[in-house]
Amino acid sequence: MMQYLVTHFSDFQLACIGSFILHESVFFLSGLPYIFLERTGFLSNYKIQTKSNTPEAQGKCIARLLLYHCCVNLPLMMASYPVFRFMGMESSFPLPSWKVVSAQILFYFIIEDFVFYWGHRILHTKWLYKNVHSVHHEYATPFGLTSEYAHPAEILFLGFATIVGPALTGPHLITLWLWMMLRVIETVEAHCGYHFPWSPSNFLPLYGGADFHDYHHRLLYTKSGNYSSTFVYMDWIFGTDKGYRKLKALKET
Repeated sequence: MMQYLVTHFSDFQLACIGSFILHESVFFLSGLPYIFLERTGFLSNYKIQTKSNTPEAQGKCIARLLLYHCCVNLPLMMASYPVFRFMGMESSFPLPSWKVVSAQILFYFIIEDFVFYWGHRILHTKWLYKNVHSVHHEYATPFGLTSEYAHPAEILFLGFATIVGPALTGPHLITLWLWMMLRVIETVEAHCGYHFPWSPSNFLPLYGGADFHDYHHRLLYTKSGNYSSTFVYMDWIFGTDKGYRKLKALKET
């Protein structure tokens, strides 16, 4: 498969158009099932909040996402291509070893968590929340696709957290695609609104997940906390998850 792509498409086409198509496919295929669950009430016993979004609200989210993805995400991918090429990104054979891929992906998660935490926390200051981040919080009851529903300025601002790791290392395109897929699946799961017995947070230490992030959406912006991206250690270190941990302790007693 990769050999066919490399021999029939240019690096630019693969890195920009290919990445965009892959992103849209993974994002909507992983996110749309949660709209089905919310509309049908199927598995509602695992829903974190009792409230549900109307079909109109869901439709508005999808329409805005398609607009922003085409007018913001795609141009951003094209504009960042020279940076990735300069740092050494390639799509040719041989493919990197699994050890190299694993080390780079781990590095991306660590640096993304750090940058995202501080960027997200800054977005919860009064002016930035009112003028930028409040768009994302229009959905107090999130569902999978709301993970990327945001102001264009926020897409650029927090998108930096996702691409800074790969931009620093200049990975093979296959590593970049794997990172993008993992990041998309993670953020959709964190916004899905459901906590299942098979949710990753039940098995992965320090993983936030839907229950952790749903708390962030339910509360007033000045008191929400839980600013972390994938893993929650930044909130634990800086004490911005105390409200969530207290609530969870009360539920367990």
